[in-house]
Amino acid sequence: MESYRFLYDIALILLSTKIFGLLTRKLQMPQVVGALIAGIIFGPALFNILHLPGFLEPFFLKPTDFLSHLSEIGVIVIMFSAGMTTDIHELKNAGKSGFLVALIGVLVPLGLGALLGFLFSPDEAGPNLILQHIFIGTILTATSVSITVETLKEIGKLNSKVGNTILAAALIDDVMGLVVLTIVTSLAGADVNIWMVLLKIVLFFVFVAVMAFLGIKGFTWYENRYNKNLHRFPLLAFVLCLGMAFVAERIFGVADIIGAFSAGVIIANTPKGAYIDSKFQPLSYLLLTPIFFANIGLKVAIPEMSWQIVVFAILLVVVAIGSKLIGCGLGAKACGFNWKESVQVGLGMACRGEVALIVANKGAAMGLMPDAYFGPVIIMVVCCAVFTPIALKIAFRVKPSLHAIPETEPSSPLVDRYELTAKLDDMIDEDARKLFFKEEQETPKTESTKNKK
Repeated sequence: MESYRFLYDIALILLSTKIFGLLTRKLQMPQVVGALIAGIIFGPALFNILHLPGFLEPFFLKPTDFLSHLSEIGVIVIMFSAGMTTDIHELKNAGKSGFLVALIGVLVPLGLGALLGFLFSPDEAGPNLILQHIFIGTILTATSVSITVETLKEIGKLNSKVGNTILAAALIDDVMGLVVLTIVTSLAGADVNIWMVLLKIVLFFVFVAVMAFLGIKGFTWYENRYNKNLHRFPLLAFVLCLGMAFVAERIFGVADIIGAFSAGVIIANTPKGAYIDSKFQPLSYLLLTPIFFANIGLKVAIPEMSWQIVVFAILLVVVAIGSKLIGCGLGAKACGFNWKESVQVGLGMACRGEVALIVANKGAAMGLMPDAYFGPVIIMVVCCAVFTPIALKIAFRVKPSLHAIPETEPSSPLVDRYELTAKLDDMIDEDARKLFFKEEQETPKTESTKNKK
């Protein structure tokens, strides 16, 4: 019976993550937070805190090799999907303000995060320990703007100068954060030759460029020849994703998620990029994403959080918010924004989400982050998700109301893309409902026709 335990684990994870995801969505937080909470509540953390009777232990979840392997596939698909939503043309058109805000908004969190890591181990030394300090900063580099976008839409400022800058900077911010992750993870390990590592990183990007050329040409040729059979495109794309993830990790010493992300960027520039992306969304939403984030929650050991870890968690939250506020705010100020607008940009970039968790999980697997830091990282993500919408509304001095302030700025491609994505999701749900009700209406008619005969 124990061999079938994984079926119960998956069922409990999917149900609990959906329930808690809906609850966190009601509270205007990402559903990712709900998945994390589900992993904590149904994992060893809560069981050990409450000292529940032993006969209840089988009903709780435990980290297993199966869940770890499935989570690894999950994070590869998540990063592959993230790559498919990255448009190279939008990166080129992000402009000076978006690039500068993103650049300083990556460097400041990277430096302050590394300093925070050093403060908690000042007496230790060594190349790997320095990398561990830098890795704390790497976790803080990536921004999640989903909450920021919803908040700006609510107060009618998404299509403003500040809103456009935040969207452009967030796009570049993610790519820069992944470049930093590539360098840091490649340097991990004993007896590392820095020049050899840098050479491998350069060769990896050359490999990506070659695969991009061959991939785009290959998919274009395949579309022209076999345009009617679209189901083969997602399969070939997934093979490319897994292949590049494997080659990145095994040959170039680069994190597999970087290879998966690069494959997604390549697919995004193929003729069927949008179609392929739509086929991966159900797989990610229904199975892999909930399991990945719940598995992170399972690793949290709350009873083992000493006072040092608690203090570290508090300071991590302060540094996470403050570093983006300072870095992105100064970047905006350097681009001609006034102080009020600069603060608004900094607050809009302060939110963290799934990328921070993915980076932390990868670092823990490579020995760059202690497992005890999972708790503080999750606390940081939740606090940033709660803080950002409240702080933005205060910064814009707009009270929540049903009547949004009219948008005065001209429409931009970035804003149009976010709004189009939301509309497509609504259209897909609406079409599914119409199809369901149509089938329901046709079924009684068919049965009555048979009865008459």
